[in-house]
Amino acid sequence: MKKKIIIIASIIIVFIIVFIVLFTIWGSSKEENALEGTRLANGMLLSASFPDTYQPYIDELKKKYPNWEFKALYTNLDWNYVINNENIFGKNLVPKSYSDNWKNTNPGEYNVEVDSGWVDSSRQAVEFAMDPRNFLNYVRIFQFEELSYNANTNTTSSIEKILYGTEFYNKIVEYKNSSGTNIVTNKKYSDLILSAAKTSGVSSFHLASRIKQEVGPFLSHSSISGTVEGYEGYYNFYNIGATSSSEPMGAIKNGLQYAKDGKGASTEIKNKYLIPWNTKERAITGGAIFIGSSYINRGQNSIYLQKFHVYDTSSNELFWHQYMTNVLAPYSESKLIYNGYANSNMLSSSMSFVIPVYENMPDLPCTSPAISASDFSSDNTQVFANVETSLNVRSGPGTSYEVLTSIQSGTQMTRIAKGKQKGELWDRVILQNGMVGYVFQNYLEEVPDVEVEKIELSLEKTTINKGDRIQLKSTIIPTDAVDKTLEFSSNNTKVATVSSDGYILGVGSGTAKITATAKNGVSSDIEIKVYSPVTDLIVNTESIVLQVEEEFKLNATVMPEDADNKKVTYQSENVGIVKVDGDGNVTGIAEGKTNIIVTAEDTKISKTVPVTVIRKLAEGEIIFDESLQVNANEITGLENKNNTVDSLLQKIKTNYTVEIYNANGEKIEGNSLVGTGCSIKILDNNALVIEYNVIMYGDVNGDGKINSIDLLVLQRHILEIKKLDGVFVKAGNVRKNSKNPSSVDCLLIQRHILGLQSLEQ
Repeated sequence: MKKKIIIIASIIIVFIIVFIVLFTIWGSSKEENALEGTRLANGMLLSASFPDTYQPYIDELKKKYPNWEFKALYTNLDWNYVINNENIFGKNLVPKSYSDNWKNTNPGEYNVEVDSGWVDSSRQAVEFAMDPRNFLNYVRIFQFEELSYNANTNTTSSIEKILYGTEFYNKIVEYKNSSGTNIVTNKKYSDLILSAAKTSGVSSFHLASRIKQEVGPFLSHSSISGTVEGYEGYYNFYNIGATSSSEPMGAIKNGLQYAKDGKGASTEIKNKYLIPWNTKERAITGGAIFIGSSYINRGQNSIYLQKFHVYDTSSNELFWHQYMTNVLAPYSESKLIYNGYANSNMLSSSMSFVIPVYENMPDLPCTSPAISASDFSSDNTQVFANVETSLNVRSGPGTSYEVLTSIQSGTQMTRIAKGKQKGELWDRVILQNGMVGYVFQNYLEEVPDVEVEKIELSLEKTTINKGDRIQLKSTIIPTDAVDKTLEFSSNNTKVATVSSDGYILGVGSGTAKITATAKNGVSSDIEIKVYSPVTDLIVNTESIVLQVEEEFKLNATVMPEDADNKKVTYQSENVGIVKVDGDGNVTGIAEGKTNIIVTAEDTKISKTVPVTVIRKLAEGEIIFDESLQVNANEITGLENKNNTVDSLLQKIKTNYTVEIYNANGEKIEGNSLVGTGCSIKILDNNALVIEYNVIMYGDVNGDGKINSIDLLVLQRHILEIKKLDGVFVKAGNVRKNSKNPSSVDCLLIQRHILGLQSLEQ
């Protein structure tokens, strides 16, 4: 048992270290980390700013629907890693009737029915379905809609419009009980769905669309007929628990077994989800509660995130908690939701969409398996719209695909693939704003070649703060040059980076040269200076207790580490009690209490350090074991483990009373462990003589142990999620170099935990 615990602990530690390293690399190499946003679990970022390959589609949607809100979910996941984890046999399915481009054609896996009529999908199908850029249009965007109940828009009349065209539409609910008796209620399906939405907190549009997707359009579907042998009188409208099976009707029976007894779920869980689902109302409401608690309330609050498990607020494990196996389920359901909103005239309402972003995504959106590569030839020609008024750019090569935007006559673009299909010819193009789409070939003309002769660059200001983002303005001469594409580069990416559309991001203090280069080699550059202001001040102690004539070194570190002006000043509020010089050396002058004010010269951020000066203790009044190091009122030198109150008291010789308190101010005794933040109080008849603060290097949570919990706490400090202060910062600086703890300190703690290197106290 002990061996298993050690192995599990080692795995957790390795995961933590890998995560820290990956996050550090991600943060230093990606511009998005400097964008304003909300930090989520696992280092993820929710931001209003999107990558360049997303932004033109978002801009077009905002233009069409200004009340819509878009948030980028930076997953911190590598694209190929995500696809590899989703492209596993049986995880994503397509109908067997689809073409081979959609299907897994590996020997032994080709056309194997994972479920009746469904086979494993191809990698291309997974890439297409998971690339959010393919669906940033006014219809398919609804797979990213946040699926929370909205009383202003969720009504029975709106639900009926979604159900239109199915047997659920305007229909009174009937069902058979376990005895086969037909029960007729006085409620419609829209009434049950609205009630379920209110109870579960899930959008009624989502519930209606999900039912329509899973079991519609016929009431005779086996999951809701109530007549399946062995499962008479049970209903499952959302196919919850309907896992794939090679047995005839295996998936449906698995779902009905869940409806019957929760597949062995506890009484608490069954009560929560209203199991058994032996009426249609219990099935619709209980299933909605399941979806809300099992998916939406754990961060999987969109159809996309329910299908592709790439974000989870309650677990670090991904790719397993997936509601459906149809790889195109989000694509299909988004159209149903759109139709419901459109039929209800609600598209102009306020809506919120959360769209995932992955690392190292392909430069262009992944193509649909339905679009044959043989129908196109590679191209790189400048063309323009030769139409009288405007020209539609669509998401695919045909009028059945959604319109991404409309461009005016004369608009120039780059044709990247020339169509050679049978019948109507469609070309794939990139617009000047980066949007990729398809245009009817007959309306395109090639642009006569005019070369770039000169590039003029300008900035509103040539000095920016770290983290600021500024647009580099460029003017190309002559204005009618054919290829106005510019490539931007920085000669010092540690100071400033520049995006493909010319936005400069201040990364660190210094000077950088930004260069713009045309395709024909003509270039121009401009210099920018980045200033890194002080954003925080970390002091190595929260309070000081000195004897008269005793000294203490007060250290203050400005943040960030590359701040341009690191100068701090130290000032005593009462020099008659304590003096402090410009380097932070504090000297007790006379008994009393006062404060030292530490101030960052740059931004005037300040910290107050209370100081108490007591009488000079006589030699021998308090004697500490030579293993302990005492610096003013700070004590270090504890052993790395088994630091109990009793063992520490044996190392302190005095006639006074000695009491030890933990970081919460609670008195501890006996075998209780002593750690960082504990205080040792020397008392004379209950009067405080002097108090010492304990520092145990590596113990940053104050429990007297050095383990993986300390790694997590220190990681959150380094990532600025929850900062440490005072002696806890000093405990995290295991290198003892008076600096803010870094990932190097994490690595040293990890080596200590693994027994590779012991921390010096």
